[in-house]
Amino acid sequence: MRLSQMLFVTLREEPAEAEIPSHKLLVRAGYIRRIGSGIYAYLPLMWRVLQKISQIVREEMNATGAQECLLPQLQPSDLWRESGRWDTYTKAEGIMFALTDRQERELGLGPTHEEVITTIAKEMIRSYRQLPLNLYQIQTKFRDEIRPRFGLMRGREFIMKDAYSFSADEESLRAIYQDMDRAYCKIFRRCGLAFRAVEADSGAIGGSASQEFMVLADAGEDEVLYTEDGKYSANVEKAISLPPEVEPSPFKKYEKLETPGTETIEKLAKFLKCSTTAVVKNVLYEALYDNGTLVLALVHIRGDQDVNEVKLQNELVRLAPRYQAKTLLALRVPDESAQQKWAAKPLPLGYIAPDLPDDYISSVKDVISEFLRLADKTVVDLKNFVTGANEFGYHVVGANWGKEFQLPELMVDIRKARPGDRAIHDPSQILQSTRGIEVGHIFQLGTKYSQAMGATYTNEQGEELPLVMGCYGIGVSRLAQAAVEQSYDKDGIIWPVAIAPYHAIVVIPNINDREQVEVAEKLYNELNLAGIETLLDDRDERAGVKFKDADLIGIPYRIVTGRAIKQGKVELVERANKQSQEIAIEEVVTNLRARIDEALKL
Repeated sequence: MRLSQMLFVTLREEPAEAEIPSHKLLVRAGYIRRIGSGIYAYLPLMWRVLQKISQIVREEMNATGAQECLLPQLQPSDLWRESGRWDTYTKAEGIMFALTDRQERELGLGPTHEEVITTIAKEMIRSYRQLPLNLYQIQTKFRDEIRPRFGLMRGREFIMKDAYSFSADEESLRAIYQDMDRAYCKIFRRCGLAFRAVEADSGAIGGSASQEFMVLADAGEDEVLYTEDGKYSANVEKAISLPPEVEPSPFKKYEKLETPGTETIEKLAKFLKCSTTAVVKNVLYEALYDNGTLVLALVHIRGDQDVNEVKLQNELVRLAPRYQAKTLLALRVPDESAQQKWAAKPLPLGYIAPDLPDDYISSVKDVISEFLRLADKTVVDLKNFVTGANEFGYHVVGANWGKEFQLPELMVDIRKARPGDRAIHDPSQILQSTRGIEVGHIFQLGTKYSQAMGATYTNEQGEELPLVMGCYGIGVSRLAQAAVEQSYDKDGIIWPVAIAPYHAIVVIPNINDREQVEVAEKLYNELNLAGIETLLDDRDERAGVKFKDADLIGIPYRIVTGRAIKQGKVELVERANKQSQEIAIEEVVTNLRARIDEALKL
């Protein structure tokens, strides 16, 4: 392609809406253009990148035996109600674009396709002889993000590959899951990315196990905890660890003490001259279920630890049947206005004890009149601990479970693992932290959707059983931007060869120099004929502008038909390291072919 004929506009100034380097560079280099909040047009250069990523994905998916299809973006609400996720996606998470057609039928724009594919399986799969089966698609998804940001990282419309497998049993599901794990690793390696596979929370998708694939980058939204021995890595939402050892409490006798101005754990520990590990803090949450029921959850956790709200939410979802509910719509620490709706009297915030009386809750419709009390495992073995006294300005010291306070029946792991914690598998290993961009996620769904939607098969014995499912996603457009976030410099993008829009760019410094033009045209044609995708910068611009643009758009190799052509040579510049050398004109094609072939090796 000739740049003079291409929709090609670069910007010198950083776009106002862009916050992270990859977003700034993709806009400046003319790869994407913002159309609305979280909505971007993929311009010609970007579309080529996306096509290359999609082709790599197709090749590796097809190699596993998966079959490509295309599912509808517009989905009837009835399917989502059948699975029980309509309220979760339209109210709790609120990420589905929902609409009503002229016949007053509710529809949603697909953020994911479990319901659609399960309906197809329900209607078409009858026998174990049809199993296992894995179907995938590459298409546009829609999610109504509250705060779209970072360009293609968190947009409201994006390209995704999603696959769905159907098996007769868990063993078959695990085999496909492992196939997908291997395929994903190949895909990301072929795309030239540094990545890490980590344990993950399954979120609203659900299932018994899931794994994320993180492209390592400083601007990543996710924190990943890992050990240097390579035996453990997990998203911080899912991570587990051993907390720091408890420091013995200095208090041997139970008593109530005046502790003015100690509404935080740090102030309290300093005032009492004790360790924060000797404190039980009590955190209050409001949990709103999908049937309108409001539950007040009181969480007891060690003073030096924080509640992992994702783990807490999962625990509350598990408890939903206790309140005749299916899922959780919202979880928050109640502010003053929220407390006014249900609190019978002012709460002793900052001084709450584990036995906060239930009479703090007014008799209000849809509000459960008893606190749901949960103890994190970090508090179970504490002796002579410090905690609130249910009275402003006072704490109790020397308290013990089974004596002054009763341990709740619900003892769970809801603490947030942190860098510096000891690893569960080997306490000598200390958790390290890095940032990552999630570009892939695989799930073992089990029978969550097939049971809810009646998708069954008949086994060899003639029994009708629910299909065992898995699902596997890759954010194609997000992956493209993640590659930029991982690889750029002060001058612009540095694309991995495998997904660069073009392999090479031939630059004519002076289009009025006939010899420069002739050599450039010759190389441009020869390179493309040799399968080396090449741009020709034949614009009537200064050489410096062309060189800056070539660096900005990140084409792996630049060939300059400058003064060296008098000696039968051209300049070859490698974008990744800025190394420059002069090579004979007749050697350009073979030289570049060898470099590209080497770069494309797995």
